[in-house]
Amino acid sequence: MQRLAPNARDIDRFRIGTWRGDDRIALLSPRPGSIPTPAGIGRALAEIRRRGYLTALTPALANTEQPPFEAAGFILHERLHLLRHDLGDIPDHSRPSQRIRRGGRRDIAPALELDGLAFEPFWRLTADGLTEARMATPRSRFRVITDHQVLGYQVTGFAESTGYLQRLAVHPDHCGQGLGTALIADSLHWVRRHHCTQLYVNTQETNTRALELYLRLGFVLEPTGLAVLRCDFGDAQ
Repeated sequence: MQRLAPNARDIDRFRIGTWRGDDRIALLSPRPGSIPTPAGIGRALAEIRRRGYLTALTPALANTEQPPFEAAGFILHERLHLLRHDLGDIPDHSRPSQRIRRGGRRDIAPALELDGLAFEPFWRLTADGLTEARMATPRSRFRVITDHQVLGYQVTGFAESTGYLQRLAVHPDHCGQGLGTALIADSLHWVRRHHCTQLYVNTQETNTRALELYLRLGFVLEPTGLAVLRCDFGDAQ
């Protein structure tokens, strides 16, 4: 059996993908259970550069996960708020004219269309990104809120006793109508029914509207947030 070279073993500890469909930017994600080292990250970066990417990004990392990436040359790209809900007082998720239901294949395209309207280009999801969000936890579900069309959607998952609101988007023309509240409440009720004790969500520090909504619905800010880190190569060789 052919043996892997040391650098191949290091690369196998990461997933290397394309960020939001932009073939200039790679997403370097540690595989579950792995402990990245600066040397291993450096070898993964060499592979990313060999593939022709100009920039590498990390997923959102906690403070304790950032040092080996910083030691390998990554710098701050953007900070994110991290919020937690302890699933005590949950708002009602019923809506008089819209209904929340399970999202199907036919809902993916309209969900991604409104996602593109709700977020700035860097953070917009592609179809692959939506799939990754749905597969990030052992159990997850894709929900849409509709009134003859998809007005908003959310992806929620959980692992053991912890839930994660992976994605939430509402069509900009329908903001302020309680749709986000209904989708968040639906997420909170679902994870509590599955015996979770808390649910986490993150949002950009610049997204004050989302932050205010989460705080109003009983989320609390974690003392330390998350950060996306970046490593630029210039012209790939």
